[in-house]
Amino acid sequence: MSAWTSGELDRIGAAEELELASVRRDGTLRDPVTMWVVRHGDELYVRSVNGRGSSWFRGAQTRHEAHIRAGGVDRDVLLVETDDAADELDAAYRTKYRRYAASIVDSIVSPEAQAATLRLVPSI
Repeated sequence: MSAWTSGELDRIGAAEELELASVRRDGTLRDPVTMWVVRHGDELYVRSVNGRGSSWFRGAQTRHEAHIRAGGVDRDVLLVETDDAADELDAAYRTKYRRYAASIVDSIVSPEAQAATLRLVPSI
């Protein structure tokens, strides 16, 4: 695994949305979905607002590999499940998306979404 460059962190972290296509069992990419992305320190996170039971999240758990596009960055990543720093991530999401309706932000920081938090790790 390699680390994000500072430019990638800045561009992806500033992007409103991220397109994420998870990898199927046969190695092909699923159709991309639009995700809310947040930067926390030197890490990037996405959450499934529909929780761990969503078909997207279950598919992402199959291979833990995906391809992302955001802020001009086009990169293969690993999807790492985490429940670390939920309060800090909630604060980061609230700050980044504060101009959106409270109901939208509330869905991103809901307990269901918190339980379906994935850290994006660049793959080689």
